[in-house]
Amino acid sequence: MKKTFKTLGIAFLGGAIALAGYKMVIEKPQVVVGKPGEPTIQTVRANYTPTVINSTSTPTDFTEAADKTVHAVVHVKNTSIRTQQNPLAELFYGSGSGTRKYEQVGTGSGVIISPDGYIVTNNHVIEGASDLEVTLNNQKKLKATLIGADKSNDIALLKVDADFELPNLPFGNSDNIKVGEWVLAVGNPYNLTSTVTAGIVSAKGRDLDGNTNIDSFIQTDAAVNPGNSGGALVNTRGELIGINTAISSRTGSFIGYSFAVPSNIAKKVVDDLLEFGTVQEAILGIGVDNDAKDVEGVKIGSIDAESDALKAGLKEGDIITQVNNVKISKFSDLKGQLTAKRPGEYVNVTVNRNGEDLMKTVKLSKRSTYTSFSFGVQLKDLTAKERKKFGVTGGAKIVATNNEGFRYFKVGPGYVVSKINGKSVANASEAASLFDSYNGSQRMYLELISPDGQVEKYKY
Repeated sequence: MKKTFKTLGIAFLGGAIALAGYKMVIEKPQVVVGKPGEPTIQTVRANYTPTVINSTSTPTDFTEAADKTVHAVVHVKNTSIRTQQNPLAELFYGSGSGTRKYEQVGTGSGVIISPDGYIVTNNHVIEGASDLEVTLNNQKKLKATLIGADKSNDIALLKVDADFELPNLPFGNSDNIKVGEWVLAVGNPYNLTSTVTAGIVSAKGRDLDGNTNIDSFIQTDAAVNPGNSGGALVNTRGELIGINTAISSRTGSFIGYSFAVPSNIAKKVVDDLLEFGTVQEAILGIGVDNDAKDVEGVKIGSIDAESDALKAGLKEGDIITQVNNVKISKFSDLKGQLTAKRPGEYVNVTVNRNGEDLMKTVKLSKRSTYTSFSFGVQLKDLTAKERKKFGVTGGAKIVATNNEGFRYFKVGPGYVVSKINGKSVANASEAASLFDSYNGSQRMYLELISPDGQVEKYKY
């Protein structure tokens, strides 16, 4: 195959790719936080305890819940090696003279979810780490290994080895929490270990302005500060109902609101990372009517002809009001329910059709298309036939792009991204994540395969 080498310009930013009729833009929170290996592991499910709500007997004494939680919440230290470029030194003293490497240390929190040492935290707490260290509540320090991470949901899974059973928290059912319910936030703000704060659930299914994703956060008024990220949000029974992730702040410190990834989503991500090594994203197979006004629920604007939603009897114009008896008021509610499910699972979808409530049982499909909004490219997993045609075991096919560098060299739909920085790309999700990590300050080397099978190499 013919090989060519081309250099792309830096002008890669464009408008976000519009996914026709499908609201898949997911907004990232303003996150404030002090800022891999492959161990042999046995696939285990994170422990799970159903939450039973009894509003007449909810305790206001938090000591028991706090005592259960503090011993299972750890301090996470992230050490990374950074590279700094000095263009003037490069100019006057030659290539390589302006490069300086330095060590950067960040901190956050994590939650032990099994007695054999699995720990859930935020992806942004451990991202880019070359070394991870965990400090238990008894001040014992343990080396941690990254098992896997999911950037879109900001969840990561770590593993530590200890010669004793570790204290751990059971997952509660975040669907059952109620606005006004008491909760505790436990973490290590400003390196102050085992800090417990109390508050109430202020809102559910919260999507945050200014993000690249739409998530379904739990909003609370429990005080959360830098260093709390990755820590536990628990109910008064000491069950884990969320992973503290973000704060809304103009100063960098807590001013009244904090946000947590619901435990049902965190648990599903953990299970996927353990079993598959990557997150299995489920979709309903519909497009959302974004122009629908004054609608409580999610109005279906289009239906994928190959999805089970069509076979199940959903129609354009239906308004989704419930999924598995959980109320759906807005898109983030629907997204939160789907994020906690796997492809192949069945869900009961209640829709309002011309004033009549109908329930349809729908088999969820696997998401295969991913978008890097910062890089301006939409990608899709290759089919088995395409992998055989191009002689690759993975890869990601470009579906659409507004990346100016790609456009300049006529790289567009049908091209396959086979390698990024010398590493073979496994799928579209991985390729989109790697493109999102590009900030323009470092080199990125790409290997692409054209639709006619030619290997082409590019660098940013």
